Amino acid sequence: MKKFALAAVAAAALTAGVAQAYTVGTFSNGLVVPNVIHNGAANTTAVGLVNQSGRTIPVFWTWFDQNSNHGVDGCFPMTNKQYTGFNWATSSGVGMEGKRGYLVFAVGSGGAALTAATACAPANATLATQVDAATSGQLAGNAFYVDVAGKSVAFTPVIDGPLTLAAATNLSTMDSQSLVSVAGAATVAPTTQLSLRYFIDGTVNSGNDTRITVWSTGNQIGTHTVNIYDNAQNRQSVNFPLAESELSWFDPETIAGRPAAFLDGIIEWNPGVTPSGAPVAPALVGPLLSAGGGSVIAYSTIVAPAFGAVQTLLGAHRLSAAF
Repeated sequence: MKKFALAAVAAAALTAGVAQAYTVGTFSNGLVVPNVIHNGAANTTAVGLVNQSGRTIPVFWTWFDQNSNHGVDGCFPMTNKQYTGFNWATSSGVGMEGKRGYLVFAVGSGGAALTAATACAPANATLATQVDAATSGQLAGNAFYVDVAGKSVAFTPVIDGPLTLAAATNLSTMDSQSLVSVAGAATVAPTTQLSLRYFIDGTVNSGNDTRITVWSTGNQIGTHTVNIYDNAQNRQSVNFPLAESELSWFDPETIAGRPAAFLDGIIEWNPGVTPSGAPVAPALVGPLLSAGGGSVIAYSTIVAPAFGAVQTLLGAHRLSAAF
C-alpha cells in the first residue's frame, strides 16, 4: 500500500529492567531506520545524517529485508560538521522497488588521520567505540518518506545507537546475526508492554486505515495473543500474526474476533510472551524475541480523510506486573 509506505516512530528504551525515555536526535556510533521502502523517485525514503565527531569518519550502511537477509550495502565518508542526504531510491540500486526492509548506518573505525579518500578502506570496517574520546558524538540522523502524488511527507524518527554488534563484525559484510541491539529502542523484558494505537472505520483499505509496524532484533515470528480496547475501555482478547522475523506490519482492521464497534483505541502487546507457532530453532536471526534482551519498537501509521496526510503515532511502552 503506497500510502502506508513508511512512517516510523521509535518506542521507548529499557535498560537493565528500568524504564527510560526512548532516544532520538542524539549522536552515537550508529543508528537504524527501521522501515525503508521506495517505489521510484516520487515515493522514497530519505535520510539526513550529521557528523559532529571532530574528524572525518567512514559511514558504512547496510539494507536488510524483513527477515534480516542482507540486501545491499555501501560506505561513504563524512567530514566534520558535514550534512549528507541519503535518498533510498537513488542509493538502493536496480530492482529494489517495492521491497521493504530497514537500514543500519554504522561509524567505522580509524583515527583522526582519516581523509575522505581513505575513510572507507577495508581496514576501517570495524564499529567505532562509543567510549573513544576521539570518536564520541559521532553520527546523528533523521528520516522521512515522501509521496509526491499524495502530497505527503511522513516524519520518520530513527532509532539512535549506540549499536551493539556481534563480536568481530565486519561492517562491509553484515548479516542477520550482526546487529544485537540498539540503545534507542526498548529492551525486551518479561514484563515489557507496548500500547499500540489504532483508528479504523471497519472497511479495509478505505477511509480510516491503520497499519501497525513492529521491528526487533529478535525473531518475532508467530501468533501473538493481545488485549484490544476501544475508546470506552471495553476489552477483547484477540490475536495478531507477525509473519517476518524482524520487520512486520499488520492491519488491525483484519484482526479476527475484533468487535465491530472497536474502531478507535489501543492494543496491548507483551513481546516477552512466547507466541504460538513460533519457530523452535530460529534460523534467520538470533533468539526468539520473547527470550528477552533484544531491541523492539512498534508504531502506528494512520491515514484518515480528516487528517489530510499520513500520521504516525508512538507505540508507548512500560513495565507491568500484570497484563
